[in-house]
Formats: sequence, C-alpha cells, structure tokens
Amino acid sequence: MLEPKTLTEEEREIYQWQMWVPDFGATGQERLKASSVMVSRVGGVGSVVAYELAAAGVGKLILAHAGNVKPSDLNRQLLITHDWIGKPRIESIRRRLLELNPRLEIVAVGQNVNETNAADLVAQCDVVVDCAPLFAERFAMNEQAVRQNKPMVECAMHELEAHLTTIVPGRTACLRCLTPEQPPSWTREFPVFGAVSGTVACMAAMETIKTIAGIGNPLHNRMLRMDLRDMSFHSLKIKRRPDCPCCGHLPLSASAARPITF
Repeated sequence: MLEPKTLTEEEREIYQWQMWVPDFGATGQERLKASSVMVSRVGGVGSVVAYELAAAGVGKLILAHAGNVKPSDLNRQLLITHDWIGKPRIESIRRRLLELNPRLEIVAVGQNVNETNAADLVAQCDVVVDCAPLFAERFAMNEQAVRQNKPMVECAMHELEAHLTTIVPGRTACLRCLTPEQPPSWTREFPVFGAVSGTVACMAAMETIKTIAGIGNPLHNRMLRMDLRDMSFHSLKIKRRPDCPCCGHLPLSASAARPITF
C-alpha cells in the first residue's frame, strides 16, 4: 500500500470537504498526496482527468502530449487557451495545472507515448490513465502496465458515446483482451464534443482516486458504456482471455476485489 504523506494545515483546509467522505478521510487524502499518476494524452479527455486529479490533491502527474496548439483543439482541450495557439501544448498544460495547484509535482513530456518511451513513463507512476486516441499508444501503455503490474484506467469516447474500465494486471481483462488488434476503420480524427470528453474524464478521475485510496468498487472486469444521445448507461461484464497476447501468460488471481497495493 502507498505510504501516506502527512498533510499540511493548508492542505487540510483545501481538501476538507472531500475528507468528509466517510471511507476516504485524511488517510485517503494522504494516499493521494503520496501518489503519482501518468496521463496520456492530455487532450479532450486527458486534460479534464489531469485537472480533476490536480484539484483532488494527487502529488505527482506524469503527462505526455506532443505538438502545438491548433484552433481545433479549443472546443475540448480545457488546459489550453486561445492565446497559446502555435505554442507547445505541454507547456500550456503545465502552466494551467500549476495555477490550480502550485504544490503539484509535474513531469511534462512533450512526446506522445510510443514503444520507446512507454516503459520509462509507466515506471514513474502508481496508476496509468489511458486517454490516447491512437491504438499504438494505448497498446504500448497497456503492455507496460501489465509488465510492471500497474493499474490502468482505460477510457475513450467517440461522437456522443464513451466507455470506461479499470485494468488490474492478473486480475482483470487488459486492453488487448478487449481489442486484440487495432480496428481497421479507426482514424486519428473523429467527431467529438468537449462535454462528452469531460463526462468520461471526470468518471476516469474518480476511478483513479478510488484505486489509489482504496474506496468504493472500481470497474474491475466491468465496462461502463454510455450514450449521451439518450443518456443511457450500461455496465457490461468483461473477462480475461487466456489467449491474450499481452496478459494471457499471467496466472489468474483468485479475487479481483481485494485492495490494490503498490
């Protein structure tokens, strides 16, 4: 289990309302302070994930996002602003997060996740949050999360639909269990509303907080699917594939419900 870090009086004042949650309390807040979370990418979904985790008091964020701000980013990437068009996204992301939480430690990487850097990025965190749009990035993170035994909150959206699950290596299905290969029809650009990105992002941030603090029931071997066109939400059972090319070699844990230790 993460070794809690003592809260300052300022931090107790900032986080007191969430510490009133009965099964969270000061211990949960101390675990958040001690934790490190990797988010990739920090765009429509990832920007809101990072913002909510910074607001909640996570101690360290490892953020990976390449490229410069474009006008088409502004409908959903809430950590960048109009005056930053043409400048590196990761610098705006870092600046905005520190405006919210100057106590936050940030490792800002101006690259997208790939097979070369995934191992190092995942090694720096306790929990991975996958917000990447491309399957090559997602598979690289999933592979390293499994190898390094790190939980990964997996979230994605398209148009008015989104899904969310929490992966625990050896205890739940991994991303490759669910999607063994990249779907042939998937493209880099797709229809997106910022409000849909933000909806699944807030849920992903809460899954991350639950995983770190050991509260509630994370989406282990369950996938939450939502269609905001008619506000329908469904929780689907999922399971590991014994022939999974990523996690199929791992022994199956007896229980997927016991507390996670880091």
